[in-house]
Amino acid sequence: MAELLLGESKLEQYLKEHPLRQGASPRGPRPQLTEVRKHLTAALDRGNLKSEFLQESSLIMAKLNYVEGDYKEALNIYARGGLDDLPLTAVPPYRLRLIAEAYATKGLCLEKLPVSSSTSNLHVDREQDVITCYEKAGDIALLYLQEIERVILTNIQNRSPKPGPAPHDQELGFFLETGLQRAHVLYFKNGIDVHEVQQNLTRGVGRFREILRAVETRTTQNLRMTIARQLAEILLRGMCEQSYWNPLEDPPCQSPLDDPLRKGANTKTYTLPRKARVYSGENIFCPQENTEEALLLLLISESMANRDAVLSRIPEHKSDRLISLQSASVVYDLLTIALGRRGQYEMLSECLERAMKFAFEEFQLWYQFALSLMAAGKSARAVKVLKECIRLKPDDATIPLLAAKLCVGSLHWECASVDERDRTDKRELELVLTPTLLYAKKGCGTGKLEEAEKFAKTVVDAGEKTSEFKAKGYLALGLTYSLQATDASLRGMQEVLQRKALLAFQRAHSLSPTDHQAAFYLALQLAISRQIPEALGYVRQALQLQGDDANSLHLLALLLSAQKHYHDALNIIDMALSEYPENFILLFSKVKVESLCRGPDEALLTCKHMLQIWKSCYNLTNPSDSGRGSSLLDRTIADRRQLNTITLPDFSDPETVSDSSSSSSSLSRTESPLHLFVSPHLHSPPKPDTFVWPPAAHSFNDPGPRQEPSLCNSPEVYFHGFPSLFSVSSLHAAQHSLDPGTPGSPLLECPCSPYLGGECVSTFYLPLQEHAQIKNANLGSWLSFSYH
Repeated sequence: MAELLLGESKLEQYLKEHPLRQGASPRGPRPQLTEVRKHLTAALDRGNLKSEFLQESSLIMAKLNYVEGDYKEALNIYARGGLDDLPLTAVPPYRLRLIAEAYATKGLCLEKLPVSSSTSNLHVDREQDVITCYEKAGDIALLYLQEIERVILTNIQNRSPKPGPAPHDQELGFFLETGLQRAHVLYFKNGIDVHEVQQNLTRGVGRFREILRAVETRTTQNLRMTIARQLAEILLRGMCEQSYWNPLEDPPCQSPLDDPLRKGANTKTYTLPRKARVYSGENIFCPQENTEEALLLLLISESMANRDAVLSRIPEHKSDRLISLQSASVVYDLLTIALGRRGQYEMLSECLERAMKFAFEEFQLWYQFALSLMAAGKSARAVKVLKECIRLKPDDATIPLLAAKLCVGSLHWECASVDERDRTDKRELELVLTPTLLYAKKGCGTGKLEEAEKFAKTVVDAGEKTSEFKAKGYLALGLTYSLQATDASLRGMQEVLQRKALLAFQRAHSLSPTDHQAAFYLALQLAISRQIPEALGYVRQALQLQGDDANSLHLLALLLSAQKHYHDALNIIDMALSEYPENFILLFSKVKVESLCRGPDEALLTCKHMLQIWKSCYNLTNPSDSGRGSSLLDRTIADRRQLNTITLPDFSDPETVSDSSSSSSSLSRTESPLHLFVSPHLHSPPKPDTFVWPPAAHSFNDPGPRQEPSLCNSPEVYFHGFPSLFSVSSLHAAQHSLDPGTPGSPLLECPCSPYLGGECVSTFYLPLQEHAQIKNANLGSWLSFSYH
């Protein structure tokens, strides 16, 4: 007995000092191992050992043979000792560990030894024998860990004087880890054709679930986090919805892709007289689809990673901190994939916010957090996080460009809408706000543009390191100057800023002559500066580079209408609508041009078509469906098709339910047509009566067969309970309609005519874009660069 204990202790001490690695070459005889063999041989040569101790000596001797690289002898010992016949019931935990390690060692030996014949059936049988050994080793290892923890808890509760092993002293060791992890690795590795791969994928997922359903112990916590993360990755990347089955069902015996005449692989099954305990009960949640199960596994892994995070910065903990960071980063990468597929950016930003405890000087986590905030519509916080990203990686020009895009886009337009409400409700605001707050709110939009100017200048002044992005930097700078000119109150300041914008766009176009966006915005700025022929030249260049760009086609139509080429403008709009049939801005332009070229009847048909598109694309009878939720298990995702430059209303947002009289406000002549192409990137677009009914009412009031605009209140068009579909602006237009072509006619006067040098078709939608709180608009993709 003493020889057996000495041999085993010296072998374990050797393995602790010289840990084994998967795939390592045989070690060969060593002096320490020679002593181990002497002790074990002495124990086996004695004839007075009990049978159970004799079996233990044989198992340890086989383990020694594997460590020395003698795989055949190890297998012979297992065959002589009857490994498959060893009992598992009524045995101490120590013996369970020996049996689990024996099965793992047998599987390792079978993997190392080559197959004597080249027959494919023998190869398949050998692979199945190896997997079976590993599965048995894993099952018995789980049983051992549960039993040893039960013994420890029992000793603590009974206050036993026997010192039980401390929880932190329990280590799996090489052989138990191999038994728990190697089987599913072989499942995913093996497979000759697609049918065999599908079968192995099914078995591997089933094996993952068996391990995860076992009752958890302290020793298996880190292992469970690793397995949960691996299973989530398999579910996200390797399993489709058709082949998914929930964890409480039996796996499919046959893939739908399998040939019914094809013989399946020989799958060996085994039964153990004693198995590990599994979680069971009536109120256990069971996922029903692969994304749902993957999210559940990743959220569990995230919780465990945050709980076991190593945050200490002292040098002694550097390796542990790096391992903790790497493990958490993998979980958050997979969470980004899973939640991004479901459109749950709000939830993703919340998860990444919890990851900030790992994010000290870690660029990747900060950048992921910033992008998730952008996708969730939290632009103000995203800009602050992007500033930290710029500090961590100052040579990356894409980061300040993203920040400039946010400042020019959603943040600027949010502040612009606040400033507009400040002007319209000044008396009410003065009752509740201090003068300082009121002043701060009024300067919000200007401040964001100044911040965007700083970000753009960062890219422009960066030097040769970011030369490939310098054109985008000038483009962002030009947009900033143009919008600042729009907001400026002094005519002289407007002209100075417009000249700066024009120079910036020219510089961007010279640096990147093949960029259609640079040519487009240069043409737009020239149009604002009343240089119509030059603008036409550059917009044609933009169309040569990108012939199906909706913004360029729209600008071309506007420029033609400014030169009173209405039929040509209508042809351009029809061509654009053939590519973008649901673009409402183009349809508004078509209504105006048709009222001039073909009469109000044709324009009314276009208005009717707009209403049909609106009704067919969006379910207006259930306003609650349009809200964005962050629920993990949402079954449906709303169809949020973009209409290129606008999206349609979220009627559950109370901010959009404003007085319809807001559409009656006219746009100042100093307003820039840039509002047509750079619209607020917020959440909710305007009410339908604000968009569709004003052009319809104007079309009714054109000369020709006189009709009353009261049709706008008829049951045929009053659908889904919209109140006051006939807006105040429509009534105002009906009362003051003049003959077309008459000076001062509201049908021909355009707010941007001082810039375009003539009549323009944008009479209706320029005021609407200012007052109707258009949200989620496309910024024209002026920052079309790739993420690094």
